[in-house]
Amino acid sequence: MLLAIDISNTNIKFGLYHSATMQHRWVVSTVRQRTADEYAMVLGELLRHVGHSYENIDDIIMSSVVPPLTPVFQDMALRYCGKEALTISHDMDLGIGLQIDNPWELGTDRIVTSLAAYHLYGGPAIIIAFSTATTFDVVSAEGNFIGGAIAPGLVISAEALSSAASRLYRVDLTPPRSALGKNTAENMQSGIIYGHVGLVQGLIGRIRKEIPEADDLKVIAHGGLAQLMAPIIPEIQHVNQYLPLEGLRLAYTRLKK
Repeated sequence: MLLAIDISNTNIKFGLYHSATMQHRWVVSTVRQRTADEYAMVLGELLRHVGHSYENIDDIIMSSVVPPLTPVFQDMALRYCGKEALTISHDMDLGIGLQIDNPWELGTDRIVTSLAAYHLYGGPAIIIAFSTATTFDVVSAEGNFIGGAIAPGLVISAEALSSAASRLYRVDLTPPRSALGKNTAENMQSGIIYGHVGLVQGLIGRIRKEIPEADDLKVIAHGGLAQLMAPIIPEIQHVNQYLPLEGLRLAYTRLKK
């Protein structure tokens, strides 16, 4: 079985694959202070819960945008699974061209999600990740990564607003009754959530004008807050929380060939 690991700033996703089929998927919080042994205990319990163990893992592939945790998981893979984790980097031949100025700056999570989105939905496409940051990744009709955008995420925006203004406080990230808020909480929810909707729609519109063959543009969302935002952004056509793990599986298949 293949274990795919996606390490992001907020969460760590594990996907356990048999051939091309995901058998199990887990999400745990990203804790930079945890050691390889601590993460091994977490993963070991998750595997045992579904009747598996480390011995069932034939190979491991991972992407990481948290540099301190990359060697932690590489160490865990070696000591507990007896496998060297295949770690995604920008210079690997994954079947997706990186047509940008500095490919080494691009997070490997954005590479694998773009790879998965193109294989699943085709191009051109905009892939929006609603996570710590809200990122926009753009794939051409030919399957090349051609650029994107990064904006502060919803949680960052909400925390910045409540911490910088002494009379404002943290509110639940749920859409208010209307854009015209009738109390402080609804005012903040409207500004944070519907303001973010405007940001997303505005960037989709601008990007659409700058890419060829935009009439067939696909818009795909993923990330922890995608389920909140997708219903109130009509431009989003698909929500797929498995994109990072599916991209890792596709990358593994290509690299092993």
